[in-house]
Amino acid sequence: MSCLACFASCCATMTCGLCTSVASGVSRKSARLAYCGLFGLSLIVSWIFREVAAPLLEKLPWIKSSDAHSKEWYQIQAVLRVSLGNFLFFAIFALIMIGVKDQNDRRDSWHHGGWIAKMVIWLLLVVLMFFMPNVIISIYGTISKFGAGLFLLVQVVILLDFTHSWNDASVEKDERKWYIALLVVSVACYLAAFTFSGILFLWFNPSGHDCGLNVFFIVMTMIIAFAFAIIALHPTVNGSLLPASVISVYCAYVCYTGLSSEPRDYVCNGLHNKTKAVSTSTLVLGMLTTVLSVLYSAVRAGSSTTFLSPPSSPKSSAAKKPLLEEELEEGKEKKEKEAQPVSYSYTFFHLVFALASMYSAMLLSGWTNSSESSDLIDVGWMSVWVRICTEWVTAALYVWTLLAPLLFPDREFF
Repeated sequence: MSCLACFASCCATMTCGLCTSVASGVSRKSARLAYCGLFGLSLIVSWIFREVAAPLLEKLPWIKSSDAHSKEWYQIQAVLRVSLGNFLFFAIFALIMIGVKDQNDRRDSWHHGGWIAKMVIWLLLVVLMFFMPNVIISIYGTISKFGAGLFLLVQVVILLDFTHSWNDASVEKDERKWYIALLVVSVACYLAAFTFSGILFLWFNPSGHDCGLNVFFIVMTMIIAFAFAIIALHPTVNGSLLPASVISVYCAYVCYTGLSSEPRDYVCNGLHNKTKAVSTSTLVLGMLTTVLSVLYSAVRAGSSTTFLSPPSSPKSSAAKKPLLEEELEEGKEKKEKEAQPVSYSYTFFHLVFALASMYSAMLLSGWTNSSESSDLIDVGWMSVWVRICTEWVTAALYVWTLLAPLLFPDREFF
């Protein structure tokens, strides 16, 4: 018990010192990056607790029950408890910020300021979760599976928005060099997608074994890529090859992450002899994807897409202003104290972080699967099917963005 108290005290001291120095330098413009930094800190804390907190949790009577638990179970408990504290922090702010439409709202200052108080609240929530009964953590672990799936769905929507925005921005320039650039990037992405799919056949369809399921996953990925190109280039569809190629590469990557998550004793997992390297690469890629997704969602949370913008935002009804122009306007002297609409939805912003907390917890805990080795990250059939279903949902959403204007010509799609 004394070891746990000492460890918690050291973590609290280091965190508070870091928070004080960081909070003093946070301005209105860097608030979104500060939230991203807080989320990154939660990932680091989750990783540390996953590695070192297992023997400490065994000494807590309200966590250690009469049933014998493995080391993996305690690691999952540590990750889920940190994640729950992080989730509650962002979920509370998401609820508080509902209805914020202009900067005259007092809650606007709550969103951008008070960082020392926020860090103290975040730390208290994380510490408090280690005093929660196991049943609450178990319920949160179950709910997190659905929350993580929802985050992956939001991630797909953001990726679709990015590809269409990229394509539209290049086409609007209406110059030959930009059209050539679009074609070169599109062809390169398609070559990468099909080359990578071919490599997957070598890795996950070893000779001498019946690996029909893996072959089905890989073939479906290639068929999806072909279908994207055919639909996007059809004369009646207002599509483009660039988004189709980028989404094809993403689907190939998701297929790889799914196949690499197969159990290490599965004969069709050709990477099972490189367990440590695969688990490390999966963790790094998964964490990097999570952090980049959240960072991008924060930046894009004021885009022209109505899904990401509040109703009062000028970006939901007019063309998006360049970020530099927006900063210059906000830097002018305020001669009139008029209500200025917020540039992005604060509620959606915090909700993305709350869902990302669930997703990162599932990634670090192997989707709460304690049957695999504690040295492995995101391994098991649950992970496989989550990834594969994410790929199929991505394909369905992209095809919908192409066909929806044809099916509903009277409706306006952003």
